[in-house]
Amino acid sequence: MEKVYMTPEGFKALEDELKKLKFVERPDVVNAISAARALGDLSENAEYHYAKDKQGFIEGRIRELESKLSRAEVIDVKKLGGSGVKFGATVTLFDDSADEEVSYKIVGIDEANVKKKLLSVESPLARALIGKNVGDEIKLETPSGKKEYEIVKIEYI
Repeated sequence: MEKVYMTPEGFKALEDELKKLKFVERPDVVNAISAARALGDLSENAEYHYAKDKQGFIEGRIRELESKLSRAEVIDVKKLGGSGVKFGATVTLFDDSADEEVSYKIVGIDEANVKKKLLSVESPLARALIGKNVGDEIKLETPSGKKEYEIVKIEYI
């Protein structure tokens, strides 16, 4: 089975979501289904159909989270180091087109959040950065056009 790489924070976030689904949302939807059944005719009961759909989503998400957590390879970023960009690195880049510096932390797929500057290890930019060093230039084709970056700093924090 394929490993799922994540930081300790990402692992905890998935664990917390799984607990919420199992111990809060699952019981709530079971109660909603019971209440909707008590209303009678199920064929035209919108509350029943909504609750059943929600139950299907919850059960699917629980299976997905359990699978990912069982295959998780948790990488403690603070124990990493070296000169090159690896999973977990916080990389400061100089964006030539915007004439500014920007920093991203390379994290697992489920942890990615561009607004928080958390970049998925599977993203095109992260793939281009892996293995590079300070001073290296990255050229990348994006939907908004060609981007050029220079690696200014690599940290494992």
